[in-house]
Parts: sequence; structure tokens; C-alpha cells
Amino acid sequence: LTGQHQRADAAELMTLPGIGETKASQIVEYRRKNGAFACKDDLKNVSGIGDSIYEKLETYISTE
Repeated sequence: LTGQHQRADAAELMTLPGIGETKASQIVEYRRKNGAFACKDDLKNVSGIGDSIYEKLETYISTE
């Protein structure tokens, strides 16, 4: 996720394609437990984010 999305709350994350309330909450919880995503593929460690969701988000993902 971009630097902006690395700090986004659940409401902001829900503006991304394929991210609803549940996935947004899971992303926030993952970051709370593990810190910011170190690489793009870390997003796949979030429960419910598989290849199809990852592909929808790929253009929004950056860890820079």
C-alpha cells in the first residue's frame, strides 16, 4: 500500500477496490500486530486477501 494507505484507517481503506468493511478491519488489525507492510506481497498475509483481491489492488500498492 502507498505511504498514505500504510496509515489509513478502515474507512479510508474501504475506498480501495475489493476492500469492504471486513477486509479493511483485517488490514488495520494486521498492521497493529505486525507494523507497516515491508513489501507488497505482505498484503497477502492478511486473511481474505488472495490473488484476485491483490490483483485489484496492485496499482495502489507501494511500500516506498
